[in-house]
Amino acid sequence: MATAIAFVGAGPTTIYTLNALIEALGNLPGRPDANITIFELQSQPGLGTPYRPGWNDPAMLSNIASVEIPPLAETLIDWLGRQDEDRLRALGIDRSGIDERAFYPRVALGRFFLDQFTQLVERARLKGIDVHVRARTKVVDIEVEGDSLKLMIAPARLPQSIEWFDYVVLATGHQWPEEPEVRPGYYLSPWPASALQRISATKVGLRGSSLTAIDAAVALAVAHGQFECRNGGALTYRSKPGHEKLQITMMSRKGLLPEADFYHTIPYIPLSICTEAAITSLIEDGEGDILRRAYALFRQELQEADPDYAKRIMLADLAPEQFSDRYFGERANVDPFEWAATNLAEAKRNFAKEVTVPWRYAILRMHEVMALIVPHLDEDELERFDRFLKPIFIDDYATVPHLSIERLIALHRAKKLDVKALGENYRIDSHQADSGVHVLIDGEDHHYPVFIEATGQRPLNVDAFPFPTLIEQEIVQNAADTQGCSVKGVAIDELYHPVSDDPAARRIFCLSLPFILGRHPFVQGITSSHEMGLVVGAELACAIAIRPSRSPVRSEHQPGAPI
Repeated sequence: MATAIAFVGAGPTTIYTLNALIEALGNLPGRPDANITIFELQSQPGLGTPYRPGWNDPAMLSNIASVEIPPLAETLIDWLGRQDEDRLRALGIDRSGIDERAFYPRVALGRFFLDQFTQLVERARLKGIDVHVRARTKVVDIEVEGDSLKLMIAPARLPQSIEWFDYVVLATGHQWPEEPEVRPGYYLSPWPASALQRISATKVGLRGSSLTAIDAAVALAVAHGQFECRNGGALTYRSKPGHEKLQITMMSRKGLLPEADFYHTIPYIPLSICTEAAITSLIEDGEGDILRRAYALFRQELQEADPDYAKRIMLADLAPEQFSDRYFGERANVDPFEWAATNLAEAKRNFAKEVTVPWRYAILRMHEVMALIVPHLDEDELERFDRFLKPIFIDDYATVPHLSIERLIALHRAKKLDVKALGENYRIDSHQADSGVHVLIDGEDHHYPVFIEATGQRPLNVDAFPFPTLIEQEIVQNAADTQGCSVKGVAIDELYHPVSDDPAARRIFCLSLPFILGRHPFVQGITSSHEMGLVVGAELACAIAIRPSRSPVRSEHQPGAPI
């Protein structure tokens, strides 16, 4: 009997996992004996929340360059190259601007992933793998029953059914409310972007200053005006008649804007000191004091990469707390828009000359290696890492497209956008009688009739996990209970299985972003989907190869027709 595998969610993480599984099965002798069912709540599988039309405004840009997107059936550049002019125009892309270092609208990446998903499903079927794609279908709950995993399925407009599988991959992705306006004028997220279209031209506060907040600001701006670039000059912004009262304030603790994407070599040049092997060794040697020793390796690597930068900030004498102050210090002492303009000009010059800033590149290459220590830190170490080192890594790898910076500068010059530093002593009050929120900073009250939480996906507590029976059966457990720290989310091992004494946990893979972010803070974006997919795809292929399935897919209703 075929091994039955269920994927819950049909975004990029499932796509990359399915791709890895198909490739691994192709190396096995004989016909792959697998039956795969992919459940997707939305009507169109294969897009993913960050790239879905309607959920995203056409003006919203992704912040991953084409060259960084791991290929599937084809690369993004090859896919764009074979699209006709009408489709490119509909996606907001000029053919002359197609380049491996370019950034594209989120909805364009959505169409790319949709096409890749369709090709993957067809490729699997040609290899003899049964694949069923079930759109508009919610997995209500999951329960371990004997040697099987029982899924409670709720198809749209059909009776609920029960189906059994041998393995389940949870790839439910970002978790946002379908209606973001939870009280008049207060939005828990900027998605779906279509909800922002109903916001009038008024005073709007945004908590956040990263790409999520930039997306929200740009969506509001294009709803009430337009960006223009004439005769090759600087980008400008002009309000529509009657919409002049739009005023946006972006807020964050430090009051800083992200920096512009910087030129660097891809694939990464290998590290020489703060390597994966070195970090793994200090984790496994049992000597403890992991953060201090890992930071010492980090500091040595940075010193070797850019001695001038290390000397300028006196790196050799800096603890993590002091390094954080030095890293952000210069920027904090300059008007954020002046810094943005200077940094953008530098980034453009470096791209034109293919010049890499060594210290930026070193930090970028080290963020994934340093992330290896996070699941092993004790309470105090984790707090120090989260407060002082994580913001540096995020700031360095979450640089944004040059066009995004140009849009912010244009809005500021049009007196439509400001940035405010919240500091440490602030409070957001969303429970007053008037709409929006009151932001209290050092005792001073600032009222915003519309306020949008735009800080991106945050880790969620295990009580928000969508499959409660797995919690009741202690298959899925609170990371704080099993890993000794007050961290949000689900405890997982290095193969993404839930941490549990129950052997059934070995048949579940948890790749649901909001529930693993707490202990794996950098597992966001397409490259993470690819890396997780490689691990889980290989594990599933091995399981299919070495053991027979315990049971076929059993259901009281027939699966929906394949796409």
